[in-house]
Amino acid sequence: MEKLKLKSIYSEFRTDLEFIERELNRSVHSASPMLEDACLALIGSGGKRIRPVFTLLASKFGNYNPSVTAKAAVPLELIHMASLVHDDVIDDADLRRGERTVKSIHGNRAAMYVGDFLLGRSLEIIGELESQEIHRVLSRTMIEICVGEIIQIEDKFAAEQNLRDYLRRIKRKTALLISSSCELGGLVAGADPATVRKLKRFGYYVGMSFQITDDLLDFTGTEKQLGKPAGGDLLAGNITLPAIYGLRDPELRPYLLDALGGDLDKAGVAKLLGLMRNSEAIRKSVRISDLYLEKALREAEALPDIPDRDSLIRIAKFIGKRKY
Repeated sequence: MEKLKLKSIYSEFRTDLEFIERELNRSVHSASPMLEDACLALIGSGGKRIRPVFTLLASKFGNYNPSVTAKAAVPLELIHMASLVHDDVIDDADLRRGERTVKSIHGNRAAMYVGDFLLGRSLEIIGELESQEIHRVLSRTMIEICVGEIIQIEDKFAAEQNLRDYLRRIKRKTALLISSSCELGGLVAGADPATVRKLKRFGYYVGMSFQITDDLLDFTGTEKQLGKPAGGDLLAGNITLPAIYGLRDPELRPYLLDALGGDLDKAGVAKLLGLMRNSEAIRKSVRISDLYLEKALREAEALPDIPDRDSLIRIAKFIGKRKY
């Protein structure tokens, strides 16, 4: 039902999105059939295309040109895809969105080069735009994503983390790429500086809500919904917001520590997930996600009153409340 709702929202600008999709497929052409096939499989694996959609809609607040917008939207999605490929190697993940990962099919070494190829393509495409500001934004975003990923590795299995640690990490890992998607959409279309700043802030707040919701779903979603086992992030040592709050709960803490220590069997994991789903840890995390979503909506409502503003608002509400 939710997938149908998202498709319904996207149908309003389907032609524009189809153009970006074609450019995305064209961008991964390679002399290596294995490399190209791996990239095309990633593209076809069912992503929500949140980043290119936000770039597209943000560009409507300036002088919209589909070909120019695609030169920002495609690199952003390639960077996102590259980060997923690298994440799957780091996490030794065999499934993503219910499909086998690149590393599970081709091995770790090939997967790392697939990710690097995608990053290289993103730089090649964005290089066709002359604006130094656009290049600066994209470079800064790529740097911060890497810093966020390294911090996540450093923080793995560290039970004593606080809210600030978590929020700083997801800002770099997730929110900045979505924020940059909105900012670059405005920049490539020549939107006025005040509008670009609002778009940037909107994307940041949406990105924070998006990642917190994603982390909630690791505890509340099913394997069918997630396309991977529930609780997988926790078992891989990633301390997310629900886990931070759960570790403060005397009933939940022993289970969470056992999970981080690799001492829970399948039945124990199921027990932990059942306890978490009905816990204050989940409710507190939802409230934090909602606060960021409310901030995003306030920024959107302050944007110029054009039809595409309503699409931004509807997509923000969807991804902040999604169930998969």
